[in-house]
Amino acid sequence: MAASGKLSTFRLPPLPTIREIIKLFRLRAVKQLSQNFLLDLRLTDKIVRKAGDLTDAHVYEVGPGPGGITRSILNANVAELLVVEKDTRFIPGLQMLSDAAPGKLRIVHGDVLTFKVEKAFPESLKRPWEDDPPNVHIIGNLPFSVSTPLIIKWLESASHRDGPFAYGRTRMTLTFQKEVAERLVATTGSKQRSRLSIMAQYLCDVKHIFTIPGQAFIPKPEVDVGVVHFTPLTQPKIEQPFKLVEKVVQNAFQFRRKYCHHGLGMLFPEAQRLESTGRLLQLADVDPTLRPCHLSLLHFKSLCDIYRKMCDEDPQLFAYNFREELRQRKSKNQNKDDNRESCRL
Repeated sequence: MAASGKLSTFRLPPLPTIREIIKLFRLRAVKQLSQNFLLDLRLTDKIVRKAGDLTDAHVYEVGPGPGGITRSILNANVAELLVVEKDTRFIPGLQMLSDAAPGKLRIVHGDVLTFKVEKAFPESLKRPWEDDPPNVHIIGNLPFSVSTPLIIKWLESASHRDGPFAYGRTRMTLTFQKEVAERLVATTGSKQRSRLSIMAQYLCDVKHIFTIPGQAFIPKPEVDVGVVHFTPLTQPKIEQPFKLVEKVVQNAFQFRRKYCHHGLGMLFPEAQRLESTGRLLQLADVDPTLRPCHLSLLHFKSLCDIYRKMCDEDPQLFAYNFREELRQRKSKNQNKDDNRESCRL
């Protein structure tokens, strides 16, 4: 008998609803962990569709919770789904899904901030950076408390091409508070333009693909939620070490309502601040009276390139931290005051 050319598709068998799972295992969102459950499977299906074609993909889901998005990923005909969940309360519900999808779902009880995903999937999935993205995806409804540190960690991994990006230009589809989602995609001159805008956009093509109303979640968060898709660029817009770019960008935005020379000046020790800031801005061809939000990626590329040259000329410059200088000065003044007080006594 001739074999059918039709691809077999996997569908989960009938299971309790997410709401029933929450009741069955007495799950409750922990406010301190900023947990919010997405119960509407039409929305979880939409998130998964927007991630792209997941046929035979290896997917890493972060923060699966009671398993709403997990179900939608499993129904997308993936080769394997790896979930990493820190909260032990969710493991039994996820195990139920694993039993319903034999060999498809791997559950790890661990922390996404420390989990070594670069060792999780087969070596054969790896693709050269210049090629199309590998068939590896990251998807997650992140707790708000970890979303920003986690995306910064992953952006740094993308710059080093390690962690999830050891496989190549791994795509990510993640949820954020709407305000954070807007910052990630904010264009030059917009009021949402921030450190996150630059750090994400110099390394990735970033798209805010849709917004989920807060009432779709249990408990309802005070804000709506944005779904953001990231595809790492074959060539970063700024070709300098991640920590150097981060330092320049952080300093530029720390006085976001002032002219950019105020924040950029804090890259330099007080004794040389005026002269070095003037030199940095002149050589980078950046108007010192631009606000940080009006600095383009090209501006930041120039600033980072010139700052790198200045650091090469003065090896101690990169280690300089104006906050540490401020702390030492305060401590010295405090000691002087204490000495005066003891002399009076």
